[in-house]
Amino acid sequence: MNNQDNEKVFQKSQINWYPGHMKKTREEIIRLMPVIDFVIEVVDGRVPESSRIKDIDNIIKNKPHIIVITKKDLCDIDETTKWINYYESIGKNIVFINTKNNNDDKLLMTKLNEIVKTINEKRIEKGLKVKEARALIIGVPNSGKSTIINVIAKKKVAKTGNVPGFTKSLSWLKANNFLLLDTPGILWPKFENEITALNLASTSAIREEVLPIHEVAYHILKMLNKYYPAVLKNRYGLDNIVDNFEDDYKIISQKIGAITKGNEVDYNKISRFIINDIRVGNIKNITFDRR
Repeated sequence: MNNQDNEKVFQKSQINWYPGHMKKTREEIIRLMPVIDFVIEVVDGRVPESSRIKDIDNIIKNKPHIIVITKKDLCDIDETTKWINYYESIGKNIVFINTKNNNDDKLLMTKLNEIVKTINEKRIEKGLKVKEARALIIGVPNSGKSTIINVIAKKKVAKTGNVPGFTKSLSWLKANNFLLLDTPGILWPKFENEITALNLASTSAIREEVLPIHEVAYHILKMLNKYYPAVLKNRYGLDNIVDNFEDDYKIISQKIGAITKGNEVDYNKISRFIINDIRVGNIKNITFDRR
């Protein structure tokens, strides 16, 4: 790969990332909001700012709203906690959860039951009957939403996967003492900046075809170089990023054995290897958003 190829690979892309099903889902959510009693927003703890739906307040209006921050076992807890403290300081209701931890699951259910109780107490005060509350669960693709649904329902009712857009349509589920409206993962019409897009692509919230895989993989390397240099060294054999695609990938190719039969560096294999390391959790204790 020559320098001209590098420029083509890493040039800023005009991203056509907002597919029709996301637009349709957003419109359907807005249409159904009058029957929704509270909202559960699921956020990836590795990108606790980038994975928040930017215009969610415009969508849900004044509905009770809880933010469930997932991937506690994969994120940098110290850095993600800074975001939790910030969100709580501006009045957000937060649960930080590792779905493999029963105590975290119980904490989530306690919070949700409190919301349902408050909703019905307000109804009683108005002279209305107790009702089965209706909740909307929403999040970007691969945020851990389906896993949270399974935790809430205490059984496997939602399929889980690490492919963006895995859930294809809206559906009502019986979840404990309330009804839950499941939605496909959605994004928003315009990214604030390129870093947000790359952070989302790094955690598989954006489909692999949307952004060049080399651009996404190199973004991951840069973030590791900036915040987690020991991971960069141990996993990829890089002491630091020299900001030269070919030189950096040559070192990685020797570390992971990504050489073609013609004794050339296999750029595609390396990029997919790096992205997959994040996708399957080979690299843990990382948070790319910083306060």
